[in-house]
Order: sequence, then structure tokens, then C-alpha cells
Amino acid sequence: MAINTTPIAAGTALDVLRAGLAAQDAGTLTASWMLHGRPGIGKSEIVAQLAAETGRRLLDLRLTTVEPPDLRGLPFYDHDARRTVWYPPEDLPHAGDGPAILFLDELTAAAPTLQPTVYGLLQERRVGRHALPADAFVVAAGNAVDDGAVAYEMGTALSDRLIHLSLRADPGDWLANYAVPRGVNPAVAAFVRTRPDLLDTTEDALRDGAAIACTPRSWARVGAILDAVPDRALRDVMVAGVLGDRVAAEFALVADDVAATVEATALLDARPGDRAALYPASLHGLTALVYALVGLADADTIRPAIEVMADIRRLDTLRPEPVFARLPLAELCAHGFETLIDRALALGLADAFRDAPGYAAYMADRPDTA
Repeated sequence: MAINTTPIAAGTALDVLRAGLAAQDAGTLTASWMLHGRPGIGKSEIVAQLAAETGRRLLDLRLTTVEPPDLRGLPFYDHDARRTVWYPPEDLPHAGDGPAILFLDELTAAAPTLQPTVYGLLQERRVGRHALPADAFVVAAGNAVDDGAVAYEMGTALSDRLIHLSLRADPGDWLANYAVPRGVNPAVAAFVRTRPDLLDTTEDALRDGAAIACTPRSWARVGAILDAVPDRALRDVMVAGVLGDRVAAEFALVADDVAATVEATALLDARPGDRAALYPASLHGLTALVYALVGLADADTIRPAIEVMADIRRLDTLRPEPVFARLPLAELCAHGFETLIDRALALGLADAFRDAPGYAAYMADRPDTA
């Protein structure tokens, strides 16, 4: 069964859930939500971020690991009332415990025998006699049958109980809303920006019968490997096990270039007259430098980072190598400043741009501000 709604980026899906949660808190909308998307696209991360930024408890139920009695609870015989009562499980939100997000993950992979039990949670917000409190926000997630994951077709009785959000992998969204805020390794960010077609290769892997595919989750894992494993040979084996050998071989060239040429800390510490010689002379290296500068930005480094970023647009005059005349320096500088400004706003450091000579010169040189 196709998910016939417009696919959206993960950042947009998070915005939609924020709006839905605000409407529920205001008492104007109570609904259950369903995130559809391929494995590794970021469904769990969206819900975790929503819980973190709102301070709500996250109750994460992996439906492939539970049985109907696990949701209904345990029966207890009340001798005085001469009837059976049920003790609901602690994994469900309870009144008085504070606002919570109930995340029903792997909904489409749950056994068909469990789905009728879940219906009540999604529509009536109850299981048996246990009702979810008004401050519980319900989100489900799952893969489709054609995603190559274990999944069952969603029946209409279940589908009708949900507001459906279909996620797609969007490189720009992933870089801006995940890679930069999470500090993903600059080599990974640079590679995804220059090869956006390799952010998600699930469809190609399924067509080719390959077990390993690139996903947003796998690229984040590659960044963690680069940060944690100094041995090049061992690291390459790990990366190939995450991305597959073909993409890993291409990425290794970029990672080596970045490791050999990107000196972000040295550039931040250098005197203005000494900076030009420290810039990498490749598109991958300069792109990685942009993300490294953004990742290093704080109250102490934001001002030199602005000046280092500003000089990227002038490298064709500051350096004699012909390669700089062929690189999209103006575009890269513009992207760098957009990303750095977003980061500065998030950190409360936007005032640093007001009196920064490099940023003033950059704005004066822009064709659309002349």
C-alpha cells in the first residue's frame, strides 16, 4: 500500500510535530502521528529531539519486542469486588507522571496480532480501562514493505487512525539540521555536500541486491568512526562495513584530502597575514573547512572564524595556484556564512557579525547588495 502523501524532509517533519504538540497542549487538536521512511532516515532521532527540546519523558516502545499482554498489563483478582482488574504497564504514560511522548516504533513490523491492541492507543488513547493522560503525545513510526525491511502492509483500520508523514532523505536538510548541530565530522559533511546523491542509496542497494546501503544514520556512524579510530587501515575497514566498498573507496580519498589539508584550528590561531597559505587547495578540503569552522565556533572563536570564512571568496587573488580560479569560491563562502550565522544564532553569538571587518567586506562585495 503506497503512502500517498507528499514526502518531506526530516526537519520539516520535526516542525510539523512541534506544531501538532503545541496544538494538543492548547487543547485544539489531539491526534496520533505516523512517520514513514526508509531505515536510517532519522525517524527515531526526530522523536528524540522533540522530547529533548520540550523536556518530555520519552517512552520508546519497540513493537517488535512486545506481545498484546505487554500492552494490556497483568490481570489481578480483586477478591472484595469479585472481579479481575488489570495493572497497566509502566511503559505507558500515566496521569500524574508529567508530560510524555509515547513513541510506538516499528509499528509496521509488529505482528498482526498486536495491531488491534495498538488501535486503541492510536485512536481512543486507551488500552482496556487504562486511558492515556491528556499530556501524552503519541507518535508511531515504521518502514514500508518495499524498503527492504521487515514490514507488514498497513490495513485501512490502522491507517485511518493516524496523520501520516512520509520522510525523504534531503542532503541540505540533513547537513543543516543534523550534521552541523551534532558536530558530525567535517569530512563527512563535505562529502555529503559535494555528493548529495550518496546520502541515501537504499534504492540502489535493493535493486543491486546489496546488503549495505548509505543512509543518514550510516553517515553519522562514519563520522563517529573517524573521530574515534586513529588507525587508517582499521578505520577504512569499518567505513567499508558501514557504506559498502564502492562508496567507502570514494569517501576515503576525500577523508585523506581533508586530513592532509584542513587546518581549521591553525587558521583560527594564525595572524591575518599568515592565513592564506593554510587554506586547502581543493573543493572537498574547502568544504570541510567550512564545516570545521562552524563546528569550532564559540564565544572565543567566532570572530576569527568570520574572518577566515570571509577570505575564502578571495583565495583566487590571495594564492597563486590556478586551481582557485576554477573553484566556486563565492558560492562556498556564501554557504559558509549562511551556516555560520545559523550556528551563531543558535549559540547567541550573532552580535559578532555586526562589527566584523571580514563580514562587512563580504556583504559589500555581494552583487545583490551592491
